[in-house]
Amino acid sequence: MEVKGIDRILPRGIEQKAQTGPGSAGAADFGAVLRKSLGEVNQLQAKADEAVEALATGEGISLHETMIALEKADLSFRLMMEVRNKIVQAYREILSMQV
Repeated sequence: MEVKGIDRILPRGIEQKAQTGPGSAGAADFGAVLRKSLGEVNQLQAKADEAVEALATGEGISLHETMIALEKADLSFRLMMEVRNKIVQAYREILSMQV
């Protein structure tokens, strides 16, 4: 069994955007990265659902593979929720700033 590094778990594209710095294209890129990340989380959720269904119908998928798919989906969802919480927190801090 091959164990992959954390860079395989994180949504692709974030590390390149962090290196580029602020700019006018940064806002559009952030939105695109966020949409792409949400799509990847959704795909992992769908794969986990398929794995559970395959296990329940006896289509030859092992319990271990099903649990790994479920954990990947759960971990990616929790990570996305933390990112959402940080975005909301930053938005609230900006709103409370005095101009």
